[in-house]
Amino acid sequence: MEKIKFIDLFCGIGGFRTAMDQACFEHKLIPECVFSSDIDPFCQDSYEANFGHRPVGDITKVDERDIPDHDVLFAGFPCQPFSIIGQMQGFNDIRGTLFFDIARIIGHKKPKAFVLENVKQLVGHDGGNTLKTIIHTLEKDLGYYVSFAVLNALDYGLPQKRERVIIVGHREPILFNFPVPVRPFKPLSEVLERQVDGKHYASEYIIQKRKEAHKSAYKLSIWHENKAGNICSYPYSCALRAGASYNYLLVNGERRLTPREMLRLQGFPDSYKIVVADGQARKQAGNAVPVNLVKAVILKLLPFVATSLDMTSVLREYEVKYGEQ
Repeated sequence: MEKIKFIDLFCGIGGFRTAMDQACFEHKLIPECVFSSDIDPFCQDSYEANFGHRPVGDITKVDERDIPDHDVLFAGFPCQPFSIIGQMQGFNDIRGTLFFDIARIIGHKKPKAFVLENVKQLVGHDGGNTLKTIIHTLEKDLGYYVSFAVLNALDYGLPQKRERVIIVGHREPILFNFPVPVRPFKPLSEVLERQVDGKHYASEYIIQKRKEAHKSAYKLSIWHENKAGNICSYPYSCALRAGASYNYLLVNGERRLTPREMLRLQGFPDSYKIVVADGQARKQAGNAVPVNLVKAVILKLLPFVATSLDMTSVLREYEVKYGEQ
């Protein structure tokens, strides 16, 4: 079987790696992660417990020449202020941001392809200039063929409204199309645990206040309170957030999500080990990439990366499974 080597930058708890492993398994390919990096020691703990090796720390201190050769680069890079971006000066414009570290690695190692992920707000940041500079750098300075799209985890089987910018690049010109939406999403009944520790319940005061302010139209729902104090509920979750208030999301207006439920909302299998405290698990889930979403993208990209795959048959199989293109 063909081996596909990849690196996992800003890897968090391994959303990209989980998706890559699953996608390769479906195509009888051998995925091999040859390098991973994340600066958060708690994420390193989770990653090591689940994948057997500890990610390297600060990527800004890693020499790109020391990174092994690889076919695909994955990176869910942090969305920083990008304060120096906007003058469309290409490569010089992104120096000083963490995107520069991705760019310098791509420039030196020249992988066949890459998949990058960021928050939806990147599209409109600085009037669109931030994203334009990133795409300009990838295309003009690094010589890749690049596509990007805003995709929603809700459209790929997960009961979570979580929109993300996905940027795909390939060294050679290819006819890459982003995956079409897949419906319906998994019902909350398959995500929520039946027996939950009492520590996850909100106070009687909070529960009463919520139920006085809102009546849900759904038997099973996740209630969301925004910054203005407005409450709404849906048969799915609004986006998990690492830094949200403690009672930001409540199941039926009564209790917080458990760590396992949060991981399920992000598409992680139940075999994924939780080795950190609840607070860290909540933060890690809130920062994670939706596994189902990036897996759908990887499945579309693999035929252009793996030499052993027949592109026509793989894409036809994808259409049968996930819908027409």
